[in-house]
Amino acid sequence: MPPDAPAGSPTLSLVVPVFNVAPFLDRFLASIVAQDLRDVEVIVVDDGSTDTGPEILARYAARCPQMCVIRQDNGGLSAARNTGLNHARGEYLAFADSDDFIEPTYYRDLLALARTHNLDMAHGNGLYHFEGRQDDYPIYSDDLPTAVMSGRDVLKKRLCAKTFLHMVWLHLYRRGFIDRLDLRFVPGLIHEDVLWTTRAFLAAKRVAYVPTPGYHYRQRIRRLAPDQFDQRLAAIVDSSIHNARGLDDLLADSADDPELRRLIRWQLVDGALSIFHKLRKMSSPALRRSYYRRLRHEEIFALLWRNAVESPQRRRIARHWLKSLIA
Repeated sequence: MPPDAPAGSPTLSLVVPVFNVAPFLDRFLASIVAQDLRDVEVIVVDDGSTDTGPEILARYAARCPQMCVIRQDNGGLSAARNTGLNHARGEYLAFADSDDFIEPTYYRDLLALARTHNLDMAHGNGLYHFEGRQDDYPIYSDDLPTAVMSGRDVLKKRLCAKTFLHMVWLHLYRRGFIDRLDLRFVPGLIHEDVLWTTRAFLAAKRVAYVPTPGYHYRQRIRRLAPDQFDQRLAAIVDSSIHNARGLDDLLADSADDPELRRLIRWQLVDGALSIFHKLRKMSSPALRRSYYRRLRHEEIFALLWRNAVESPQRRRIARHWLKSLIA
């Protein structure tokens, strides 16, 4: 066991936020109980569920001594993950979302790789799960090498291939690595994985990849009233603005690598351009106009223009800036 893991610690801490996912919770918990792995603690953070989720959790916790359930007032996914992080004692950390499900050997394989090669991160793979609406398919189907690499090299290969995805639950992390980076999620954000995963890959010295999909990522159909839909879109836009600024700040960490710096700039602009897709989908013209004003006032257009690395990005930024003037 590495020196940054206290004596008597479990091998793995699995952090699981739960909020109103009762229809999916039994299948998720059954897949956790079935994991082919001993010496694991499962930290379930019930983030103020108002459905039957607490009763389901209580039933599993009563027969699963490795499971600890923490209940807190609703604070969102990031706050729930932070609570789990603060209680985690394991040598390694992983995250799972409670509407998904996991193959029995997934964490065993990631953990074996991490311990054998003294990894900061073990990089996993999964399947998009469409609940029978269409065939499931792998999240990653590229040919990323399975040899030990630096996180920067993984990030460059993924960004160059335009396959990099910010899914915190695809990876297993050495807890000492996370603690030294003081990585935490920003409460209130949607797409809270973006800065976390980018920072982690930038800092990781040793990363290796398990290409066999083991995590089933449920693609749910969400039906929201127009005002609820606008609220969700606004939250996504707020988060995208925060992430663009955060990635801009992270550029300083790649000053010695022009190729990586260019790829992060591309990532920043590519992700932030989704803001305008979300604005088009808003049903409230007044809300849309207020965001266009904010983007100009807070110089987000200027930030995107400064980081654009190719002509198509610049054309899109210019087109949206002009549209913001007449919206």
